[in-house]
Amino acid sequence: MTNEARIPRSFFCFGASAGGIEALIAILDRLPADLDATCAIVVHRSPTAASGLAGIFSRHSAMPVLEPHDGDPVRRGTVYLAPQDHHIRIDDHRWQLHDGTPVHRWRPAVDPLFVSAAQQRGEGVVGILLSGGGADGVEGLIEIKKRGGISIAQDPRQALQDSMPKSAIKYDDVDLVLRVEQIAGVIPPLAAGEIVGDGDGDGWAVGGARH
Repeated sequence: MTNEARIPRSFFCFGASAGGIEALIAILDRLPADLDATCAIVVHRSPTAASGLAGIFSRHSAMPVLEPHDGDPVRRGTVYLAPQDHHIRIDDHRWQLHDGTPVHRWRPAVDPLFVSAAQQRGEGVVGILLSGGGADGVEGLIEIKKRGGISIAQDPRQALQDSMPKSAIKYDDVDLVLRVEQIAGVIPPLAAGEIVGDGDGDGWAVGGARH
């Protein structure tokens, strides 16, 4: 079981690369409009090619989807997408955007978001690593767990590119390995401070009830 301390988790950060957009759409489709938490997304993408990704996510999200500007406040009930060619970090209760050195050859990269979230929000953070190549996000998941947060990896058998979730499982000893529909299912109860688990492998449990 996970979250046995019944801590409300208020910040959910997602990292994705190849195949991850489909996974994110499947998750956003299932999240409620009244989720009492912040969601932040980093997707590896071209720094220059025209992108309508925020609009795509908006059509699948009951919450507003924004690409923040530097200094914007971090709000609950909102989905934030890292803008093209900028790392995104939390500084206190505001967003910081950086166009510094690429990390794992990417800008935006997952680790800057995950690490800053862990440092700023501690046990309130849930890090979720989805389909993609490479190991970006693993360092951040380790930092999240070190500070009392929860780490989740997409089931590699479902991922179109399995190296990112496989790397997380190998190096981080993640708390949960779930399919995308299960990931969406555990987010509201974790935000509410409920216990979740993966049952016997065929489903997940909330407060002892199978789903």
